[in-house]
Amino acid sequence: MSVKAKRQSPISRRAARGEKETASVFIKIRVRPGDRALIDEAALLAGKSRSEFVRVASLNAATDVIFDRRLLRFTPEAFSRFVQALDATPNSNDKLRKLLGTAPPWQ
Repeated sequence: MSVKAKRQSPISRRAARGEKETASVFIKIRVRPGDRALIDEAALLAGKSRSEFVRVASLNAATDVIFDRRLLRFTPEAFSRFVQALDATPNSNDKLRKLLGTAPPWQ
């Protein structure tokens, strides 16, 4: 393992000593000019700065990755109820049926 891989970030070292984390830290990334233009356009449409847009998008992506990989633990009884709920025929839902029968606006 390289020396760099063994190092803790300053934030991690402060947290290990029981100190509070700073309000913000810098994360630098390199992107292609076309990627930056796309991010800038999306940020403008969202009414956010580039930094805020990238921060929120990164947090959303990180949350999705973490939630997608969480281990669900069940007691045997709870697992049985979970499987039954997945296998059960869904209840009739007129609103969903109407939505699925509506043509998408882009067609």
